[in-house]
Amino acid sequence: MTDGSDDDQEAAVSGRSTTRGPRPRRGFWFGLVVAIVKPFLLIWTKQDFCGQQNVPRTGGMVFVTNHISHFDPFVLGLYVWECRRIPRLLGKASLFKLPIAGRIITSAGQIPVYRDSAEAADAFRAAVAAVEQGECVGVYPEGTITRDPDGWPMTGKTGAARIALMTGCPVIPIANWGAQEVFASYGGLKIRLLPRKTMRVIAGEPVDLSAFEGRPITNELLHEATEVIMHRVADELGVLRGETPPKELFDLRKERAVENNREDEETR
Repeated sequence: MTDGSDDDQEAAVSGRSTTRGPRPRRGFWFGLVVAIVKPFLLIWTKQDFCGQQNVPRTGGMVFVTNHISHFDPFVLGLYVWECRRIPRLLGKASLFKLPIAGRIITSAGQIPVYRDSAEAADAFRAAVAAVEQGECVGVYPEGTITRDPDGWPMTGKTGAARIALMTGCPVIPIANWGAQEVFASYGGLKIRLLPRKTMRVIAGEPVDLSAFEGRPITNELLHEATEVIMHRVADELGVLRGETPPKELFDLRKERAVENNREDEETR
C-alpha cells in the first residue's frame, strides 16, 4: 500500500473525493492499522465523504462525532486519515486490554478512557497534552452508542468542551451514518457486509465557542458549551440524512432515572 500516488485511483474506484497535501508521518503501528483497515473498508464498503476542507491540516484540534455502531471508529479513522491527519481517539479502556488489538491500538497512540476509577483523569490529561502538541484528538461525547430510537445524537459529556476551552483549539463537528447498517450494535452481533453499504461522513465548520471564552470554566458553562457542540453534530447528521434533527436531544441519564423510578414503583 502506498501513501499518495494511488489516491486518484482509489477515488475513481470508491467514488470518494481526495484531499491534497502530504500525508503525516504515521509510524509503524498506526501504519499497520492503516494497512489493515483501509483496504478492508475500500473493498467491503462504499464511501461518501465530504466536508474535508473543514478539518485543519495542521495544529491541535478536537473532533467530536456521533456514535452509532462499534464499526464507526474504523470509518471515522479512515475519514480523518484521508484529511491528512492522524486521529487519536479516546476509547474504552477495556479495548486496550485485548491481547492483540489492545497492543496495536495502544502503540498506535489511541487514548484509553478509564471510567469510574482513579485513572479517569488520565485520558483528559493525555488528550490536552496531545492537542497542545498539535495533534488531532477525537472524542465521542455521548460516551456510548446512541440509545435515541431514531439514531440521533444524545446529550454529551463535557470532556471535549473542557479540552477546547482549556487549550483554545478548534472543535470540528463530524457526523457519520451507515456504519449501523454493517453492525447494528443493539440489534444482535451480526456483521452485514453484503450488499456493500455506504459510509457517509461529513465535517462541519468549527463550532463557535466564543461566547464561553474568557469565562470561569464551571460545570454549568461546560454543559452549555457541550449542548452547543452536540447540536452542531446533530445538524451535520441532519444534512447527511436529509432530515431535521430533534430540538431536544435524547438524555440517557434522564431516561434511566425514569426507568429506575418506574421499577421502584412496580416493586412496592
